Amino acid sequence: MEAQSEQTVTSSKLDTFFKGALMILPLTIAVIPWGILAGSFALDAGLSAFESQAMSALVFAGAAQLVAVGMIKSGIGLTSILITTLLITSRHFLYGMAMREQISPMPLKWRLTLGFLLTDELFAISNQGNQHKLDPWFAFGGGFSFYLGWNIATAAGIVAGQSLPNLDSWGLDFAIAATFIAIVVPSVKKPSFLLCVLMSLVTSLVCELMNIEGGLIIAALLGMASGALYAKLTGENA
Repeated sequence: MEAQSEQTVTSSKLDTFFKGALMILPLTIAVIPWGILAGSFALDAGLSAFESQAMSALVFAGAAQLVAVGMIKSGIGLTSILITTLLITSRHFLYGMAMREQISPMPLKWRLTLGFLLTDELFAISNQGNQHKLDPWFAFGGGFSFYLGWNIATAAGIVAGQSLPNLDSWGLDFAIAATFIAIVVPSVKKPSFLLCVLMSLVTSLVCELMNIEGGLIIAALLGMASGALYAKLTGENA
């Protein structure tokens, strides 16, 4: 009877794990071109195949990897690279704060594991509001399968980068924009969210056209501020 109970629990955990993997699968597929680009770009910057793969395995941050590799290729110093990648990945502090109530009661091994696997994509499928109880096996299934997909795509990029020239001219970087669009659009369920997205979009375009440095950060701050102000003035969250 006890063995049957343990088998049932194990089966339930596996089911939940695969549900997470299935939930994040469309985003895993969408990020494949991005991973291929990351692998080939790292080779082009002078990293070895091992170093290129290790970056995806240990850093596991697409946008930060591409920017860091670009800076390495340009010969920029380590301090500037670290500061830049810190700014790019600082949004994960916000993700952590948003998920804190659900993750903090978990054992340390789960907090460390999910913290490492936390990406924009995992946040999108896991953060369903305070009413939703996050199952660690669901989050682990989504995060780990995405991690495998990213590293497999990087390996493919390393192989392709050694045999196909000018891989970065194939337009694979569009996958970056497409992935974030797929993440953002389903979350636009309130007027304040829509205003935040539109304000960020317009501001980023204006900054790009006017060659304003730090346009991405400016756009993000203005977008969040406008959305929060709208919600407060209209009592949207009341």
